[in-house]
Amino acid sequence: MEFYKLSNDLKRHITEFNSDFFMNQIISLDKEAKIGLLQLNENGVIGYHQATTPQLLYVIQGEGRVRNYSANFYSLLQGEAVFWGQDEWHETKTETGFIGLMIESKEITPEQIRMEKLRK
Repeated sequence: MEFYKLSNDLKRHITEFNSDFFMNQIISLDKEAKIGLLQLNENGVIGYHQATTPQLLYVIQGEGRVRNYSANFYSLLQGEAVFWGQDEWHETKTETGFIGLMIESKEITPEQIRMEKLRK
């Protein structure tokens, strides 16, 4: 389990086509990926299970707590992400609710994640 957050150092100023905005790329993949939007309501939980494929969960709004095989839960705040490798046991829960973006692909490795790695 590894933690990440978006970094201002990694954002790109887009000016093509008379545009004026900034973009942070989350991940760069060349192969098939599944992308889902998760909504966990108050006291929501994604039960303890093994990841069927490498996956990255990015919190868009709200906050939660996650764990892997350890009994210790770690905070996951808005703007942060967590990566689990294939077959890694994990669980996600929230007291207040959150909306997250889940990216799953057999190709995902920590080296492909375009976010600042957090030390927890």
